[in-house]
Amino acid sequence: MKQSIPTVSIVPDKRREKENESFPLKLRITYKGERKYYSTGHNASLDEWERLQTKNVRGKLKTLSNTLSEICVQAQKCCEGLPVFSFAAFEAAFFPKAVSNMSVQTAFDNYMKELRKNGQIGTAVSYNSDCVSLHRFKAGLKFRHLTVDFLKNYESWFLSQGNSITTVSIYVRALRAVMRIEDGIMDVKDYPFGKRKYVVPVGRNIKKALTLEEIARIYNYQAEEGSMDEMSRDYWIFIYLCNGLNMKDMCLLKYKDVEGNFIVYQRAKTMGTRRSHPEPITIALKADARRIIKKWGQKPIQPESYIFPCIEPGMSLEDQRLKIQLLIHLVNEHMKKIAGELGIGKPVTTYYARHSFATILKNSGVSTEFISEALGHSSLKTTKNYLAGFESDAIQKTTDVLLSFKENRLPK
Repeated sequence: MKQSIPTVSIVPDKRREKENESFPLKLRITYKGERKYYSTGHNASLDEWERLQTKNVRGKLKTLSNTLSEICVQAQKCCEGLPVFSFAAFEAAFFPKAVSNMSVQTAFDNYMKELRKNGQIGTAVSYNSDCVSLHRFKAGLKFRHLTVDFLKNYESWFLSQGNSITTVSIYVRALRAVMRIEDGIMDVKDYPFGKRKYVVPVGRNIKKALTLEEIARIYNYQAEEGSMDEMSRDYWIFIYLCNGLNMKDMCLLKYKDVEGNFIVYQRAKTMGTRRSHPEPITIALKADARRIIKKWGQKPIQPESYIFPCIEPGMSLEDQRLKIQLLIHLVNEHMKKIAGELGIGKPVTTYYARHSFATILKNSGVSTEFISEALGHSSLKTTKNYLAGFESDAIQKTTDVLLSFKENRLPK
């Protein structure tokens, strides 16, 4: 039986457009239908890439062409020299590295600097908390300390401090992201994450959606005119009606984002990411949402004005974050109070509005793909996590028929 032979090529990674409109050139290894991509350390624009495919390439592009050809030749020799090919074996042979003596603090500082530069202040704050936690567990932490046993011991210690498994998951994912950013810090065989190594724990998926009846109670809640209760109720309903957008995105909405019967906006979360062309989100602007804008929106109505009175022109990103966090806290506290008065036994927050939007649509037969797009998720997996509670309820309801004869309710 003929053994499969890996194929080697260089391709532009069009998912990662850089500021100068160039793309990273990746080494692509294909084996039995599976592909993996590796950095070559070189970039090229699409025009340069097309010229690299011709025979008459000259100058700097000729040098680059020769370099890329040499990488391909060496990679092909490496593949053919392996007794049994596997991606792990190829990586170990082709990218031998000693574990870096770089401090974890330095890597986090570099990454947080980029996050702040991209306006991702909240993410930078979260990563800083992660870094502080890691160094509380072990001062002077280096990448060479990051072993499977270290991560397991850190997880046990972190949980013993009264923290949740969900927070553990967030923190070790952040560490993993920093390790990926700091390319070349260790050999693949020393990398502590992955199958049969340290597996990032999965947090408990607590259902955060309300029923339509509970949402109706919130909608009809009688609050004092102009009170924080009334504003909190209206903001919550606005979020629920507007694709479950988060509070930051709501605060950043401008009147120019209102296009007829729709709101079209870009998620703040995706604007600073490496996605070259993140898709805008389109919201159907319902009459109730228009009413809330009319009641609580700023005047006069100008295209560049923020709709809601939270963000002010010229405010720094850090000040924006603090103002939004304060608003979230106030709305959540008032919503919990309202939920208590209405007999809703759940700690209702703005996050419940987002989950409720997704779950109510799913209950109505809307596809997961549509819900994912409406929420602005980059992956269906994230949306399915949102809907996990719904899936459990659906299974229970569907299988009730198995014992329907006990109540003389035989299916027709």
